[in-house]
Amino acid sequence: MKLLLLCLGLTLVCAHNEGNPDVVTSNFDMSKISGEWYSILLASDMKEMIEENGSMRVFVESIQVLYNSSLSFKFHMKVNGECTEISFICDKTEEKGVYSVEYDGYNTFHIIEAVYGDYLILYLTNVKDEEEAQVMELYARKPDLSPKLKERFRKLCKKNGITKENILDLTKVDRCLQARGSNDAQASRLVMSDGKGVAQGPLPSNTIRGLCPKITIKP
Repeated sequence: MKLLLLCLGLTLVCAHNEGNPDVVTSNFDMSKISGEWYSILLASDMKEMIEENGSMRVFVESIQVLYNSSLSFKFHMKVNGECTEISFICDKTEEKGVYSVEYDGYNTFHIIEAVYGDYLILYLTNVKDEEEAQVMELYARKPDLSPKLKERFRKLCKKNGITKENILDLTKVDRCLQARGSNDAQASRLVMSDGKGVAQGPLPSNTIRGLCPKITIKP
């Protein structure tokens, strides 16, 4: 039965890829994901994590591949109604294509599908207090994507046990687009690396410490 399901899954992937030869589902060239991105859809089997004030309700601005093969993500999130910049340094794990970062628990993630010049689909697992949650994200090079690609994402979510009610269309909310590339956003920022963080600006310590206990608050 498992073999039958695997064959069916491979058939569906191949059928999808036949329509677009640029679709990559393995052996990703990470150098090609560097650059500007936009958050399009966000999903989780623990919906409170992606709703307003949820720790995973973050909006991507850019991804950069570092010299040591780590990934640098630049996000924005709403803290007390204000757009706040958050940067993460995500390190490679021993498992091929899998990266990790400590933020509101321990997170591992990998890309499951990409067209480098168009979109990325990421799958993340968050473990906190012995509870595990799934998060899936659809990024695009432009502020929005076609309904066909959004539906593709929804099907992948369903395959991973995430219902359509737990999928948010971020193009319909304030994604802090006005803060992208703005020096004003630098006034409030949080930088995370190796499980530690440095916060700068008017960020409430209780909010920040809830996301990362090992943090230094700077004025």
